[in-house]
Amino acid sequence: MCDTSIGANRLCRNQGQGGLSGEVYFFNYVEDAFTLTGRLATALDGLTGQTVYKYVIKGDSNTFEENIVSDHKTGSKVNTQTLVTQLFRQDSATSVELDALLESNVSAVVKDANGEYRWMGEDGINVTSTAQAITGGASTDTNGYNVTLVAETLKSAPFLDATTVTAFLALVA
Repeated sequence: MCDTSIGANRLCRNQGQGGLSGEVYFFNYVEDAFTLTGRLATALDGLTGQTVYKYVIKGDSNTFEENIVSDHKTGSKVNTQTLVTQLFRQDSATSVELDALLESNVSAVVKDANGEYRWMGEDGINVTSTAQAITGGASTDTNGYNVTLVAETLKSAPFLDATTVTAFLALVA
């Protein structure tokens, strides 16, 4: 908790830190996966009873970006969401899961380094999804997968409130 009694407008320790926290969650796209109040997910909706898959990510190259472009001349707006993750250690089971992931329409929840959970792909991963298996050339190089998901939607990714995070994590396989 921050001490705001001094009236300073500054970030407290561990707030505003970049990066993802070490886990990302994928699930099959379902319409209205969460109940939204504004841009805050306040409960599970269509996601109730679905299976969620957790992947552990490591390193500084894991990112989630949103680029919102509004064109006032044409009256259009698009938010391009891009998730880039590195999954470590190649194995047969992960290869099978990634093949299924790439063939389906998925959504994701990402946890950032500040402990915030966000729902990516509210309309599904409707642009591209790629997985690149890499072995590296040196013993210090990564052996694993680079996974990139790109979605387009009209609005920014909703945050999940604490109650919804608890309910969501209970769905992890």
